[in-house]
Amino acid sequence: MKERPFSAVAATAENPHFARWCQRRIELYDRQTETRSDFVRDYTRILHSTAYRRLKHKTQVFFNTQSDHICTRIEHVGHVESVSGTIAAALGLNTDLTRAIATGHDLGHSPFGHEGERILRKLSEEHLGEDFWHEKNGMYLVDHLELLEDDKRVFRNLNLTWAVRDGILSHCGELNENGLLPRGADIDLSDFEKPGQYQPATFEGCVVKLADKIAYLGRDIEDAQQIGLLSAKEEQLLRALAKKHGLAAINTTVLMHDMITDVCEHSSPESGLFFGERYQRLMYDVKDFNTTYIYKHPRLQPFCRYARLVLEELFAALADTYAGPDTLHRLMERQRFGTGSALLCDFALWLAAYVTAPIPRSINSRLCVARYENEKIYGDLTCEKDFLRAVRDYVAGMTDGYAIRMFEELLNLA
Repeated sequence: MKERPFSAVAATAENPHFARWCQRRIELYDRQTETRSDFVRDYTRILHSTAYRRLKHKTQVFFNTQSDHICTRIEHVGHVESVSGTIAAALGLNTDLTRAIATGHDLGHSPFGHEGERILRKLSEEHLGEDFWHEKNGMYLVDHLELLEDDKRVFRNLNLTWAVRDGILSHCGELNENGLLPRGADIDLSDFEKPGQYQPATFEGCVVKLADKIAYLGRDIEDAQQIGLLSAKEEQLLRALAKKHGLAAINTTVLMHDMITDVCEHSSPESGLFFGERYQRLMYDVKDFNTTYIYKHPRLQPFCRYARLVLEELFAALADTYAGPDTLHRLMERQRFGTGSALLCDFALWLAAYVTAPIPRSINSRLCVARYENEKIYGDLTCEKDFLRAVRDYVAGMTDGYAIRMFEELLNLA
């Protein structure tokens, strides 16, 4: 393979699209001693965000196991960063941009993994007439919800670069594709209406999209084995699958190494990010095995029903507190007695940072609202739809454990 064959199309200053890719919705504050590039600043802003930290308590595939060795969402993100960074470095792409996209690509995931996403989609369609998918929610979160304290101790929106936001929005890797090329047309990010509708705008975004698939295939199998999900017959099928493709084993180590090597050998700026025929067939076969014997396993169904109960009840409990511009006052009044007090108080403190509605003194004394100069995306709460969107956003941001604790609090009638 030619050394660093993608250097001419990388997201660097020599690329004619570079200025656009570095644009931000609002400029960040400057530092006299800044040593980082725009994309490294994005990487660290994501790394320091609370949304990133919450990923360690969000389901990847298997929920609430007793094993410390089962992959969580934050570990998956680390795997994607490792795979995509290796590929980007070998091909001569911008590793700073690649790392930033990879680190932020799953910030939009709801609690309880993809099952939680399906539940939130249903609630969003019923109450808001809107679709909900984690890639779009990820960009929405970094644009409007996630906040960082600046050098003046004021909380503001993240304001990531256009290229990182694009990579988060367009990273959907569920489709079976080969030969990934950046989209040619200059599409506005608001034009995305469904997952995977358009390819990323940069080769770096395409690398993350490909790495997302490489990263989870083997690890999901290992986790299924760890909790005893696969039967002896299914283990035999897995060994036969490895033999069919000329492999000694199918696991994270083998799949990551072999697929990274293969894509680096077969890819070019003209043909795109490309697997050879052998590893393309292997990827299809492993995905089919995982879907049949892991993701659709009957033992996961009680978890799916439980997740639905938890998220629907939390949504209903919060939605019931709407009182127009006086909603924050009602939330604080209700939390003083009765069930759900922690949920209502936490929600009120979070919501106060995003509204122009009157702020109760009890909230302002704890939050210091004047330090929050972010977008007030829910307005003055005169519109109930804005409030229900806030409820959806809050529930979507929960970790698995927090959602369960708040649900159990609702059950406490004492």
